[in-house]
Amino acid sequence: MRALTVLSGKGGVGKSTLTASLAVILGRENKIVVVDCDVDAPNLSLVLGLKEENFDSWEEIRTNEKANLIREKCKGLKDCVKACNFSAIQWDRDQRLPVINEFLCVGCGTCIVACPENAINFKKVKNAKIGVGNTTYGFPIVTGHLDIGESGSGKVVNAVKMKANEVAENIQADLMLIDAAAGIGCPVIASVRGSDYVLIVTEPTPVAFWDLNRAIEVVNHFGIPTGIVINRWDINEEFTDKIIDYCKSNDIPLLGRIPYDTRFVDSLVNLKPVVIYEPEFEKFFSKILESLDL
Repeated sequence: MRALTVLSGKGGVGKSTLTASLAVILGRENKIVVVDCDVDAPNLSLVLGLKEENFDSWEEIRTNEKANLIREKCKGLKDCVKACNFSAIQWDRDQRLPVINEFLCVGCGTCIVACPENAINFKKVKNAKIGVGNTTYGFPIVTGHLDIGESGSGKVVNAVKMKANEVAENIQADLMLIDAAAGIGCPVIASVRGSDYVLIVTEPTPVAFWDLNRAIEVVNHFGIPTGIVINRWDINEEFTDKIIDYCKSNDIPLLGRIPYDTRFVDSLVNLKPVVIYEPEFEKFFSKILESLDL
């Protein structure tokens, strides 16, 4: 099974829109599993018309660790209170014990090192959930959702990909299509790792071009083949030419260009991939897949 990851350095350039339409086309002749690895703000299922309540299953996971007080060992030395740089440990005068705020604790372990009585350890805490559902387009989707106020998105992405591999094995999938988060942080690195090809979506604006450079650096670090798609290419043709020159100079394939059209927005409002909402746009996405030669 091959893995294709779609990412973008900048958010809002049309990454999930592109992924949804590619999934619809690929799913017609291939057994695929689609994975939403943007666990901080997953929305691919919505683009595919699948709401949270329509998923087949949801599973709570614990990939994060927080500080935990062992009350019987605590001597009230307050070393942990002084050591915590996140103000996650406060002194309770009535109980004469430290109190750990799980929302502020980032699990760095400084308090564990600081306590001479070994009165603090780590405990696993629920920080996310993973959903598995079936779309009306004939393929399953696996998505992760980080809980509000929680951290550890990279580990959650790893768990989502593990679940996706289980689903892929059950249906004997030929391809895993991954929708990564925007940026170059932990969830993106976790999404890209192990991919056979990375498709980077950008747009002709200075910020998007700057972030494109950073995304390319991440992908190059892993030595994964990559190609670029320019979305809304006609909003600034001069800057589009700059991106094309960049691709030529760095020997990066330009897989396709997609024009600006308000019907893309209309398709999102109606919770449909644009190739379903406006079939005439399918030619742009089919050309991208032909360039990929998966």
